[in-house]
Amino acid sequence: MAKMLVIYKTPADPAAFERHYHDIHIPLAKQLPGLLRYEISRQPIMNVLPGETPFRVATLYFNSLEDIRTAFASEIGRACAVDRRKLAGDDDLVTMLLFDTETL
Repeated sequence: MAKMLVIYKTPADPAAFERHYHDIHIPLAKQLPGLLRYEISRQPIMNVLPGETPFRVATLYFNSLEDIRTAFASEIGRACAVDRRKLAGDDDLVTMLLFDTETL
């Protein structure tokens, strides 16, 4: 299984972020080809180490890293990338990690 972890920092307008995220971004992202599951964090997020606590964390599940690449090369994937810039425009406001997982 491969995952995409998206970590959002606290936006300037949290209420506007939440509206856009739930009304526009999530419905768009749920159309990604090959997406198996989409999870988001609930508030509050607890940071057990020093540093900034994320505002929102999303985990998208795919069968493979290649499926993630294919999804984001699609028309919907490109639309998600454009919309993510509307949602959290500055790259320093979001972290995206792609990785394979293994069960131990």
